[in-house]
Amino acid sequence: MSTATFDPPIRAKRVLPGFTLSLGTTLLYLTLIVLIPVAALILKGAEIGPDRFWRIISSPRAVAAFQITLTAAAIATVFNAVYGLLMAWVLVRYDFPGKRLLDALMDVPFALPTAVAGLSLTALFSANGWFGTVLHPAGIPVVYTIWGIAMAMAFTSVPFVVRTVQPVLEDMDPALEQAAVTLGARPWAIFSRVVFPAILPAWLAGCTTAFARSLGEFGAIVFIAGNLPFKTEIAALLAYIRLEEFDYNGAAAIALVLLGFALILLLVSNLLQFWASRYHEVSR
Repeated sequence: MSTATFDPPIRAKRVLPGFTLSLGTTLLYLTLIVLIPVAALILKGAEIGPDRFWRIISSPRAVAAFQITLTAAAIATVFNAVYGLLMAWVLVRYDFPGKRLLDALMDVPFALPTAVAGLSLTALFSANGWFGTVLHPAGIPVVYTIWGIAMAMAFTSVPFVVRTVQPVLEDMDPALEQAAVTLGARPWAIFSRVVFPAILPAWLAGCTTAFARSLGEFGAIVFIAGNLPFKTEIAALLAYIRLEEFDYNGAAAIALVLLGFALILLLVSNLLQFWASRYHEVSR
């Protein structure tokens, strides 16, 4: 008569300590770094009062700064949506000399101080710069225009699109595209009906994050924008000017509007990703 032996289930080995300690440490850092500063900003803005708050953010100079910031961020995001997707595609689907170097260069905006990026762009696109000597005589000024602001925003935010789409492309099963080829699908049909729906949630998340990053950019824009009120003055710079004038309420009001934009973008990003994921599951 044989007796059956039952081995105890093997538990996955955890690298981090217990759940309680890990979660507590994470929440502690989140509170110190994110929640407390945001709460302090909200409380400072609440002291202003709704009437004065509206007067601050609806002043002509503030409205112009918000319009310039949103317009330049939209231009930069449209550029990054196309360029970032193409760069991720090239880095994943092709092998060529210098690929590793190009891949590493995508992280330069993360490591490079934004003020240095702004100085470099200003030197290149000024009237006597390498590119400015060609563009300026042709009637295409970049420095001290909204196009310079958008360029600085695009430079600092493009890695968000590339690094979000790239791992999704790497993890895609090539059998899906091969099956489409055997069915007679053309390259554009394969991309639009097989590849793009799979990377759509990541692409939307990258574009939304890039847009939010552009709204908060400051260092790279200060030098190339010229900071002309009603022309090239962004909202972040206006908040900084209010701080220098010791107008803390005005700075807090402008910062609260930018915070509101960021929260709305996060909500839209999550809704778009949820919709894209549901659409992808239904289309399978």
